[in-house]
Amino acid sequence: MGMQKPIRLLALLLVALGVLLIPVPAFSQTCALCYTQAASAGARMIQALRSGILILIVPPTLMSVGMIFIVYNKRNQFQRDEYADESGQDW
Repeated sequence: MGMQKPIRLLALLLVALGVLLIPVPAFSQTCALCYTQAASAGARMIQALRSGILILIVPPTLMSVGMIFIVYNKRNQFQRDEYADESGQDW
């Protein structure tokens, strides 16, 4: 069990590094209509498009981070309860 935590951390770091190194265009769709509309739009339309993208991205990101935080805390709570039962001490 002692070596499991560093291995998990190393695996997580490798996955994060891989995600950062993969180019962004590999994930994007090149919609010709969207591209031409954005290229021919004025400054107000481009700002509205950017605002719309942020509005669509921010809430799901915050909800995901919140769920990860809640699950992580609950996981630690259950692990603490198991260790307290095994050792006979409840502190």
